[in-house]
Amino acid sequence: MKKGDIFEGKVIRIEFPNKGIIDIEGQKVIVKNALEGQIVRFSINKKKRDKIEGRLLEVIEPSPIEQPAACKHFGICGGCRYQNLSYEQQLDLKKRQVEELIEKNGLSFDIENIYGSPITEGYRNKMEFTFGDEEKDGPLALGMHKKNSFYDIVTLDDCRIVDPDFNVLLQAILKYFKEKGETYFHKIRHEGFLRHLVMRRSVKTGDILINLVTTTQSQLDESEFVNMILAQKIDGKVVGILHTLNDNLADVVQSDETKTLYGQDYFYEYLYNMRFKISPFSFFQTNTLGAEVLYDKVREYVGETKDKLIYDLYTGTGTIAQMLASVASKVVGVEIVEEAVEAAKKNAVDNHLDNCEFIAGDVLKVVDNLTKKPDILVLDPPRDGIHPKALTKIINFNVDEMVYVSCKPTSLMRDLLVFREAGYEVKRCCLVDMFPGTVHVETVVLLSQQKPDDTIEIDLDLDELDATSAELKATYQEIKDYVLKEFGLKVSSLYISQVKRKCGIEVGENYNLPKSENARVPQCPKEKEDAIKAALKYYAMI
Repeated sequence: MKKGDIFEGKVIRIEFPNKGIIDIEGQKVIVKNALEGQIVRFSINKKKRDKIEGRLLEVIEPSPIEQPAACKHFGICGGCRYQNLSYEQQLDLKKRQVEELIEKNGLSFDIENIYGSPITEGYRNKMEFTFGDEEKDGPLALGMHKKNSFYDIVTLDDCRIVDPDFNVLLQAILKYFKEKGETYFHKIRHEGFLRHLVMRRSVKTGDILINLVTTTQSQLDESEFVNMILAQKIDGKVVGILHTLNDNLADVVQSDETKTLYGQDYFYEYLYNMRFKISPFSFFQTNTLGAEVLYDKVREYVGETKDKLIYDLYTGTGTIAQMLASVASKVVGVEIVEEAVEAAKKNAVDNHLDNCEFIAGDVLKVVDNLTKKPDILVLDPPRDGIHPKALTKIINFNVDEMVYVSCKPTSLMRDLLVFREAGYEVKRCCLVDMFPGTVHVETVVLLSQQKPDDTIEIDLDLDELDATSAELKATYQEIKDYVLKEFGLKVSSLYISQVKRKCGIEVGENYNLPKSENARVPQCPKEKEDAIKAALKYYAMI
């Protein structure tokens, strides 16, 4: 088997997020975008010692579980991958994929349930469309990138995951610029005018915000553009039309300058009888109704909050913080995007919440100044998870419980391994499907710090107690406190038990042993081992 070879095979399973697994001559080959049960033709495009990848060329036989996709762009557009499955099958597949990741990472906890989105079509309240062409030097296109393509664009006139109003407006705007003969911004030559079209819509009110993103290489007839949009027949209401100028070479939506051509540069969305102001670049969950399901689970996992101090790290526009503030003593939100923090502050005032504090800055740096210990932490980081150094600082808060909301299960698993080493275990876990038809899924976990040294008072006859004198001299917590005070190091009960065994001190037969034979157990670093031995000597245990 070598690069360029073409094979046929049956997809035996799908690994997260969309990796079809095929067995060829006893070797595992990964073919993305294939579906379990399909017989496919593919070519080998990557071959390493421990990994072989193939590129899907053709589906020879469909999967028995496939059904016709509702969207006519399915298979060409790169936006959705699971529209050819029933929604029940999509949920089952996502749940199974996360369960496999849990097992693969040597973790052991159950997923309570996967909760579906209240609606499976037209659920997105925001969409970023891109100007380009469907093929080299072809006519102007406006839509999503073709599957597996960085350059080619598929014009969408019937996208099923956005409100129908978006499709009407997209077609009108594309027709307008085609008639004007305007060009798109070419990523290689860095020439052209049109870059992106961003549309946002309030699910609760129907208000729509339109933001055209261009370079400064041409001029927009602003009044004509506005009149054309306002003339479209849609169910919602356009409350703002914006023009963002962006000459940056990177293919991202950002603003050198944003002008309001019509109306206002914001609208309001409503969650839990609270009002949130959404501006062009505000972060807000893109599935409003799904967000209510997600936040219901967060609130359930947080539990009793009366008289408690909560830190909401990676707070965005403060949605979770404000949801919890009405039943907490105080909530402190931290977010790196300054505009989002300003929006969070204004939203808190609008919602009459005076116990919310929002801080702009990187969590990695801000947590150093949060000296008061919170009662509970809420974590909702970006897709790549928590920065390793920030993770250490978060653990040092030493809270009893945390709620972690993750939009990327692989990043979550990596962070959970670190939390486990620090003495936390997953107490509860569920999934929420915010993006039907796609490979994405949200995970909510409740992490609880394990305290094997918690005690209750009982009467014991010491003559009948089978324990060494060394075991009775200091508790695990006393050893932890000594190491932290003298060496500034946090050590887990697992590390202490490992060092005790090395020193010949008996510990419970099953104490802190792995739950399965192949589980990966972290080993105590030399620096921490020396510190624990010093504590054992201090308490005359060795």
